[in-house]
Amino acid sequence: MRTILLLNGGKAFYESGGKLSETLQEIAKETLESLGFNVLETHIDKGYNEAQEIQKILSSDVLIWQFPGWWMGEPWIVKEYIDKVFMAGVRTGKFLTGDGRHRDSPSKNYGKGGLLKSKKYLFSTTWNAPLEAFEDKNEFFGGIGIDGVNLHLHKVCEFVGMSALPSFTCYDVVKNPKVEQYIADYKTHLRKVLG
Repeated sequence: MRTILLLNGGKAFYESGGKLSETLQEIAKETLESLGFNVLETHIDKGYNEAQEIQKILSSDVLIWQFPGWWMGEPWIVKEYIDKVFMAGVRTGKFLTGDGRHRDSPSKNYGKGGLLKSKKYLFSTTWNAPLEAFEDKNEFFGGIGIDGVNLHLHKVCEFVGMSALPSFTCYDVVKNPKVEQYIADYKTHLRKVLG
């Protein structure tokens, strides 16, 4: 049985109270269990133990990061989780053995020292911004798409050796919410990518 770790980085903020992230986390759990996965969970804002999180990551085949976009990035609790848990994984030698460079060629292979090469990750995010803000070159994000906005998080996961699965995003969640559509689309996405 394959194992998936659901990391909920939602936090009560603004009007939503983190409800959409909570809903999508529950949908992921139900969908993945129906597909035969063993599901582990962490709700970051409710606290965690670094050593236990390292073990959850090592025990998982896939990590699914669930969080809202805040001020063009992840909530601070997600970054804090990375800083604490990933650094603990580095200090113990479980996530990487170095940055990938060698003394004989110190300018090459940076970011290639990760030990989690058998693991994959998926970002499931929610944004107030509409899809066009990400994909239209004349709009706010200049056409770089959701993965361009989340590039730093992709690089964090790549640095420890993980590889990406296709991202899932709910757009326009404040001014034009379509929760039932988001739920249906997320179920379809999970079944397509992991089924």
